[in-house]
Amino acid sequence: MGSEINDLTGHQMNRRKVVAGIGAAATVPAVAAMVGVQNRSAVARQDDLPDEVNKIITERELSPEDVTAALETYMPSGKMDDYMMFASSGHAGMVYAIGVPSMRNYKSIAVFTPEPWQGYGFSEETKAVLAQGSINGKVMHHGDTHHPALSETDGKYDGKFLFINEKAHGRIGVVDLSDFSTKQIVKNPLLVSEHGGCFVTPNTEYVLEADQYPGVLGIGNYAPISEFKEKYRGLCVLWKFDRDAGRLVLEESFGIETPPYGHDLGDAGKGACEGYAFWNSFNSEMATGGNMDGNPPLEVGASQNDMDYLFIVDWKKAEQAVADGKFEDMNGFRVIRMDVAVAEGLMYMVPEPKSPHGVDVTPDGNFLVISGKLDPHVTVFSWEKIKATIDAGEHDADEFGVPILGYEDCLETQVELGLGPLHTQYDNKGFAYTSLFLDSAVAKWTVGKAGDAESWKLVEKLPVHYNVGHICAAGGDTMEPNGDYLVALNKWSLDRFPPVGPLLPQNLQLIDIREGKPYRPLYDMPLAYGEPHYAQMIAMDVLKTIDVYPQEDDKVGWDPIANDWHPEGRMKGEESIEINGNDVVIHMTVMRSHFQPDIIEVPEGANVTMYITNIENAKDATHGFVLGGQDISLSLEAGETETVKFVAETAGVYPYYCTEFCSALHIEMAGYFLVKPADA
Repeated sequence: MGSEINDLTGHQMNRRKVVAGIGAAATVPAVAAMVGVQNRSAVARQDDLPDEVNKIITERELSPEDVTAALETYMPSGKMDDYMMFASSGHAGMVYAIGVPSMRNYKSIAVFTPEPWQGYGFSEETKAVLAQGSINGKVMHHGDTHHPALSETDGKYDGKFLFINEKAHGRIGVVDLSDFSTKQIVKNPLLVSEHGGCFVTPNTEYVLEADQYPGVLGIGNYAPISEFKEKYRGLCVLWKFDRDAGRLVLEESFGIETPPYGHDLGDAGKGACEGYAFWNSFNSEMATGGNMDGNPPLEVGASQNDMDYLFIVDWKKAEQAVADGKFEDMNGFRVIRMDVAVAEGLMYMVPEPKSPHGVDVTPDGNFLVISGKLDPHVTVFSWEKIKATIDAGEHDADEFGVPILGYEDCLETQVELGLGPLHTQYDNKGFAYTSLFLDSAVAKWTVGKAGDAESWKLVEKLPVHYNVGHICAAGGDTMEPNGDYLVALNKWSLDRFPPVGPLLPQNLQLIDIREGKPYRPLYDMPLAYGEPHYAQMIAMDVLKTIDVYPQEDDKVGWDPIANDWHPEGRMKGEESIEINGNDVVIHMTVMRSHFQPDIIEVPEGANVTMYITNIENAKDATHGFVLGGQDISLSLEAGETETVKFVAETAGVYPYYCTEFCSALHIEMAGYFLVKPADA
């Protein structure tokens, strides 16, 4: 029998003992499902394992499925996950980097919210990034992140950049994946809030964005709600991305004015429909609520019509219209007005079942899948039919003049999946997966062929826990899905985890969609901070991160935000304290296990500027810098220089110390900041 037990991972459980513990009939399928290892010589044979393994199984009452799932997801020390998933954090204002299949959270990337471990929002450099997202000069210290988007080349993730939208204040953050840090925040000057982003065009020419709740375009502009139809508008935006600079370029970006329907999610065309962008919309009723005045609540008023609209934007034509000067400057942002968009033939609408949430383009770009929350079907539009209908001309229009294509003219089919369909992802085996919010399930169904209604069908529904929103498959919204794993991002956890008070953790569930494997959950991951919305999953080997920031024999001190040498970086021996009246400038270096200088004395009321350089050059040689009483917390990675400025307004003795455990003498890595009283 020993020769039959091969390729077991994790604790390398042997078949004989598993059978003894939980029954031969139940265990053989579980053992057969266990995955192989690359190094067969390292595989333990059945007699190599202690009886304690069987005891653990028995005592914990583990089923064969439990044992198999544990082996499928266990990641031994030093071995790497196959994928990295980037998930939004919702109102935590960050992005989570989660390994798959282990489901370990490797990093919470600070974007819109100060975060002391990373020193984000405490140094002058990162304060400046947060300030880019200011509204009327006021820095926002929270954000509601929703939809991360990885940069793409030829319709596939390239692992270079990550974009994340922020709903509450209408912003987009740019994360450089060479060091997993935020380099830019842009604030749309026309929108207070937004939701229909971020999604990138196939070569990251543009990052898509759209409002969710129509308003009067332009921050600070006003019109009463009674003038909703006349004065309120939506906006579909294409932010130009400069890949060399790693920055969104406001001056080369533009928006397209739309009727005052709320926009939900978007997707960029690829393959057959490359050059187009798509946004769902809701509230074609243009309801505004007013329940205190006897009107129906907004959600009731916005759910009366049987159909809402899918917006179709020809961004190549729109780009040309902007180049031809057919735009208006609004608050420093270029906008193609609605009448121009209609006249230029760059915006159309297709009716879709009411209250849609997701629009998801198939990997080949031949079909668009629409999920209407109040319709048990997914609606599949044919791009070939849409394009033919556009080219045929002579369309009906809404009251704002925007052309409406015929629903039946564009429809390929509908597939009944269940209650509350929201979002769809794809694998590389011809299947689609759609989250069902009300059913608390993920539906697996076939992506069929044009003209063959029977080829589109539900295969299986998998229960998840509970009320799933977004789902994320490996490469599941690209032209080349990987088809290995899918994660359900569930809104509720209820009975899944220990009680922690009324505010419960979120539940991310890992689902196996590999070929030849059962379609089932493998892992429940409680997430104790924020609410993940959307996520994208990239193969780990595509990411190319750096270990330390650049250093040269005669130069040190990198500014990660500027991606250049910091002008105030200093080598060892170049430290200084300069006091010029009430202004104090300090150049400090840090290394294991001391700060230099480690005693600083300044007069009460001094304006203090500190330039702090980590002169280490080894991987993971990070040092922290905390100065008590001054609200300063920095993370200084090897080779980095950061700046802090403050007023030493209160006399006293303030220790500073390293917050990253860096050596055996870590606790001794400290110094004293002395503020001498003015009358001393």
